[in-house]
Amino acid sequence: MSQGPGAGGPVGRRAVFLDRDGVINEDSGFVTRPEDFVFRPGAIESLAEIQRLGYLLIVVTNQSGIGRRLYTDEDYARVTQHMLAQLASSGVRMDGVYHCPHSPDDGCSCRKPAPGLIQKAAQEHQIDLGRSWLVGDKQIDIAAADRAGIRKTLLIRSPYPVDPTGAKPLFVGDSLAAIMPPLRREVEAGDPA
Repeated sequence: MSQGPGAGGPVGRRAVFLDRDGVINEDSGFVTRPEDFVFRPGAIESLAEIQRLGYLLIVVTNQSGIGRRLYTDEDYARVTQHMLAQLASSGVRMDGVYHCPHSPDDGCSCRKPAPGLIQKAAQEHQIDLGRSWLVGDKQIDIAAADRAGIRKTLLIRSPYPVDPTGAKPLFVGDSLAAIMPPLRREVEAGDPA
């Protein structure tokens, strides 16, 4: 039986951890303004179905543009509020949004591939990482999941390079919709949320 985030703890909740750019919205470089945030086709519908299946929805995103001084924390907050409002108007509620504002050279524990964002969310939401999923469009997303103990991963095809010796996803697909068949199978098999 899976254990919760604390050693010997009760079984925690299931979640789908999501990278933002390239998974939820189009990755057009640094998204610094709400008007530049464009949902990927089918993303809202997939998020709604994931939520209906009983999974928590948790965003874990690197936002190094803040650390590089390309945009501010306030810019990021405006884009995030826009995303959340658009999702809410479609009946989708994100259970958590976590970001790393550091540049790649800062050596922090929250920038993926480090597992800090995932671990923080798991602790705050009583998430069982062994029963959870991560969806990303870069190999660093899959590596962060692996380091956090998430084995169920979906890598969305993207122009980013993949190191054949690096962390391997469980599935590869073209969009967030590719996660729906395995999630439905889990629910049908009786794994309670």
